[in-house]
Amino acid sequence: MRLYGVTGWKNAGKTGLMERLVTEITGRGFSVSTVKHAHHSFDVDHPGKDSHRHRVAGATEVLLSSGNRFALMHELRGGNEPPLAELLTKLAPVDLVLVEGYKRDSHPKIEAFRAETGNPLIAPGDANITAIAADVPLQSDRPVFDLDDTVAIADFILAEVGL
Repeated sequence: MRLYGVTGWKNAGKTGLMERLVTEITGRGFSVSTVKHAHHSFDVDHPGKDSHRHRVAGATEVLLSSGNRFALMHELRGGNEPPLAELLTKLAPVDLVLVEGYKRDSHPKIEAFRAETGNPLIAPGDANITAIAADVPLQSDRPVFDLDDTVAIADFILAEVGL
């Protein structure tokens, strides 16, 4: 499975870049799935709905399905988040999996960087960051792209993963 990440600090532009990359890369005929890491509690279900009632009753997994999509919700009752490698086994085969977050994992990544956040670059201390997408010109030992140059960033990522 080809895997490439988008990492960066909060408000660096990761989600916008991910969204543009999915549109660009799927527009070129490749299939893409995404994995997004959340540092906070989240829920895709709603109190009062049947599927929520199943989970509250103690179900380990609830699969919700319709003619448009399905969602598998797995409760981590022990509180241990599975590693990225384990989560990837749950995905159907695609040409490319784009991963948002997981900055400590060892897959190749591009760092999204916005100067206005005041955060330092992660890249100097992380050899897994192979490029930077920034909203300001930067000097680096790695390729630096304009954060909004989706075509060039997609070209780079596809070349990096061999597509």
